[in-house]
Parts: sequence; structure tokens; C-alpha cells
Amino acid sequence: MPNDIRWYMAGLIGLGLCFGAAQASAQEAKPVRVRGTIERLDGGSFIIKTRDGSEVKVRLTEKPLIVAIKKAALSDVKPGSYVGATGMPLPDGSQRAVEVHIFTEAMRGTGDGHYGWDLLPQSTMTNGNVEQSVVGTDGQTLTVKYKDGVKKVIVTPDTQIVLYTPGEASELKPGAKIFIGAAKPQPDGSLQTPRINVGRDGIAPPM
Repeated sequence: MPNDIRWYMAGLIGLGLCFGAAQASAQEAKPVRVRGTIERLDGGSFIIKTRDGSEVKVRLTEKPLIVAIKKAALSDVKPGSYVGATGMPLPDGSQRAVEVHIFTEAMRGTGDGHYGWDLLPQSTMTNGNVEQSVVGTDGQTLTVKYKDGVKKVIVTPDTQIVLYTPGEASELKPGAKIFIGAAKPQPDGSLQTPRINVGRDGIAPPM
């Protein structure tokens, strides 16, 4: 499956130097994350209503990677699984998982590490290999090892667990909930992305 193997905003443009400056600014702009719902199609673009209520226009690159997110269970997380865990820091340095994402084997190494995340204030993301899974009084604790260290991630009954799987273009339709991790601002104010995650069976990608 080729899709498996290929796993990894700007103002009005004026004339002359203003045009060139706007282009340069757009090219240098940092990628942005988009969380929301597809409202409608506009030619070859998607109009996304974001979680803050605003609308953005998103265009996919040629041959984009479409990833479907479907519901999973803790039993699907096993030693050796490569996961991403969005968590909230605990006093002892461990993380209380808000959500756990189970990657396909072809996605192993995606976002490897532990770093800040913007889902919630002070939230983090830990991507790595599950070395151990132990049931405790506070929930099931995953030992997640990444290139620079190890984190204990506590999974509770409230933790949302999802599985990544190859998606289809037909799933990108009005009403579908999406997440884009790195959309590039374009000179016309729209966004462009080579990859989009879409919730399957009505779920929202919990990222």
C-alpha cells in the first residue's frame, strides 16, 4: 500500500515589491495545525470550520496522504506497539493520557520524542515504542521509550484510544471531522497540506 509507505495562513497580494514581499512572507510562515469539520467543497478546496468557529480554506497537494482514524481499545495497545500519547503532566513526571494513538507499523518513528502540544493548556505529546504495560491502581501504565528518553503514561477509563489506518478520498466530505498537523500558508490566505487525518464512523481525530 503506497499510502502506508509514504507516512511523514497570509494577506491580499499587491503589486511590485509588495507582491514579492507577501510571497516571501507566506513561504517563511510556519506550518499550522487545523482541527475542525469539513463544511463544504469549494472547487478543489475544502472549507473547514475550525474548533474556534472560524473558517479556513484547505487544498490538498497532489497525491496526498489520507489517514483514517477509527476507535480502538486498550487491548489493542501491546508491548512493541508504536504510539502517540497526548497527556497532562503529573507531579511525579509521568503523564496522564488524554488520548492514545496507535500507529501502523509503517508509521513507526513518526514524531518520535516528548514535547509540548496545543490540544489543551500544558498538554504534551509522547511518541515512542511501548516497552511495557502494567495494570495499577490509577489505571494501566505504559512505559513509552523514545530516542531521548522514557515516559510513564497512565491510561485511564476516560482516555480516548484510536487506531490509524489508510483512508480514502471519499471520506473527505461535509460533516467529516479532520485534523491537519502541518498545513502550509499560501499567498492567497488559504492553506495547503500533503496529509489530512479524517475521523471514521463519526469520531473526531482526538489530537
